Amino acid sequence: MGATAEGTTGEGTTGGRTALVLGGGGLTGIGWECGILHGLAEAGVDLFDADLVVGTSAGSVVGAQLTSGLLDPRELYERQLADPAGEAVARLGTATLARYGLAMLRSRNATAYRRRVGALALAADTGEEADRRTVLAARLRSHTWPQRKLLISAVDAVTGELRAFDRDSGAGLVDAVTASCAVPLVWPAVTIGGRRYIDGGIRSSANADLAVGHRRVVILAPMTLGTRLAPSARAQAAGLRKAGAEVVLIHPSEEARRAIGRNVLDPARRAPAARAGLAQAAAHADEVARVWRA
Repeated sequence: MGATAEGTTGEGTTGGRTALVLGGGGLTGIGWECGILHGLAEAGVDLFDADLVVGTSAGSVVGAQLTSGLLDPRELYERQLADPAGEAVARLGTATLARYGLAMLRSRNATAYRRRVGALALAADTGEEADRRTVLAARLRSHTWPQRKLLISAVDAVTGELRAFDRDSGAGLVDAVTASCAVPLVWPAVTIGGRRYIDGGIRSSANADLAVGHRRVVILAPMTLGTRLAPSARAQAAGLRKAGAEVVLIHPSEEARRAIGRNVLDPARRAPAARAGLAQAAAHADEVARVWRA
């Protein structure tokens, strides 16, 4: 296993033409990303043929479905419009965010911050791993790794290192996705190979630097903000451009942010977010086509 980025273990990327980066952003992030992908495909720009797909948290759910070969862009979008009745509503509340902030203030560097958040996650009573895995398994059409290159990010709760899981990592696809979605203090940490893992978004909301070496990169980033210890997708996009890549970064529009609302973990907001993503896609189609087909 080689290093793919600072503090990262995994097979690594060898470079290629195109990379699609799907960032974290809760259930509404899943909906919005699926809306954008469908809208771009309707405009004649199908990103499903990316040489590399990088998924973080919500993006890992979308990426796993996108690369499965079992869903086209319309089907992926239409799944987001299903009645959310029976789905649990969670919340990333102010108390949880305050604990993240305090951990950041007490940490001298990014790795130390991730270790602190990992310790909080391991100490919290957030339910059973098996129950959470069942929920994620139900969201995926395929439970086996695709032949196409898919990287799913998670953070080792003890060491603070980013792990980029792929089909050669020894982790099951459902386990990798569940780990990537394990929001600290909301969902339980996930055990893979005797290690405990939490949400990859703790390192970065997009982990777009995992696409380094690819010449054309499109980043869908539901979360816009970063911190000094957790770089934003915008900062990572700048790094990719500096390395020679052509990059398109798409964040939710003002209309999409209103549709998403304040609770990104509310399943009732997933369909409005998906429709908003579909509506927003047309504004980006020309720019994405120019880069993707260059």
